[in-house]
Amino acid sequence: MKKLRNHPQSNQQENSPKTVNNETDLCSQTDLEFKREIVKILKELREDMNSNADTLRKELENIRRSQEKLEHSFAEMQTEPGAVKTRMNNAERISDMEDRIMEITQSGQQTENQIKKLESNIRDLWDNIKRANLRIIGIPEGVEKDKEMENIFEEIIDGNFPNLKDTGFKIQEAQRAPNKLNPNRPTPRHIIIKMAKVSDKERILKAAREKQNVTYKGTPIRISADFSTETLQARREWQEIFKVLKGKNMQPRILYPARISFKIEGEIKIFPNKQKLKEYSNTKPRLKEILKGLL
Repeated sequence: MKKLRNHPQSNQQENSPKTVNNETDLCSQTDLEFKREIVKILKELREDMNSNADTLRKELENIRRSQEKLEHSFAEMQTEPGAVKTRMNNAERISDMEDRIMEITQSGQQTENQIKKLESNIRDLWDNIKRANLRIIGIPEGVEKDKEMENIFEEIIDGNFPNLKDTGFKIQEAQRAPNKLNPNRPTPRHIIIKMAKVSDKERILKAAREKQNVTYKGTPIRISADFSTETLQARREWQEIFKVLKGKNMQPRILYPARISFKIEGEIKIFPNKQKLKEYSNTKPRLKEILKGLL
């Protein structure tokens, strides 16, 4: 397991924990600032779009009220050509305003689609950055004071997966996430391990799934892939459907990053979101009945 640490003796000063933590903090802060800036831009776009639409709707409502008043008095003014002309002008104005509302609605829908696409691209980029990461959940706070994170990970591998000891895993980074402990959060922060290779991460995850009960010094812990917050939420949204399909022995699986697959009529079907699954279930009465109330 010496290779696991990837800390040559001659470079101990250069790769000291302090230097790695400083670089990691700077990278984490930069990523967080980038993400906040994107969220700010998306929020401003939505606010502008909603403000313009609300203004036009108010103008249209005012015009409709004026038209109602004109129609109410039209019987008394029908002999006056000016009243007819006014009504026609207002009708044309209402038509123009409705056209403008329609244009803004269509433009707003296009903007919303662009925002969703941008959010999806950001999520994909974030998940790609985390593609080789492992997330270790349940390691008590403070154990890293006596040893480096890499050593803790080495002990986990030695104690739970002895057949992987000599496979030459290499670690690029190891840190707690988030960087600062939240005093209002009673659970320990997760440890993020960035492996040198995605294949190394997959082998460890496979071993963890097979063993099921993974521990660190007698404490139960969990090892999972590291995803963006958005992807984790998307994966959680499949949980109820996953349980139902599993109960029907349909062999469901959650695929990377947040797709679901299961076996139906002898075929494996894969769906990226609930909408696609709903459209498919409408063609399969039995499946539609199984998923009733979940889509």
